[in-house]
Amino acid sequence: MKTPQGFSLIELMIVVVIVAILSAIAIPAYTDYVRRAKISDATSSLSTKRVKIEQFFQDNRTYVAAPDCNADTASSQNFDFSCTAAATATAYTLQAVGKSTMAGFTYTIDQSGAKATAIGAPAPSGWTAATANNCWVTKRGGIC
Repeated sequence: MKTPQGFSLIELMIVVVIVAILSAIAIPAYTDYVRRAKISDATSSLSTKRVKIEQFFQDNRTYVAAPDCNADTASSQNFDFSCTAAATATAYTLQAVGKSTMAGFTYTIDQSGAKATAIGAPAPSGWTAATANNCWVTKRGGIC
């Protein structure tokens, strides 16, 4: 008598269904995780640039011509950094605008340390701006 070898079609289909279910859960979770990691790139760079601008202010008593307020499109693959308008002697607003896969995300901070998040198209669904003031949205659903 011959013993059967290999898998039956039913067994193979069950494995395919299990892999499909796991993929349906894992891929969106991984994509969301990667997006949150890219957001930390923006927030940490904004914080670093803010410190440098404040150091410039301490030395010069003005924000005008602060080097970290210049447009910076090369230091990050996911965000472009700049001041929203020319810095004045007493005020500036530094922003990070998303590009490529992070398009639609904009993070800002000003001279008083006020943080804000703007999320618009083409950002993925489920990402909304925070309802609380003075925070950067780092998770889906407007969570800071």
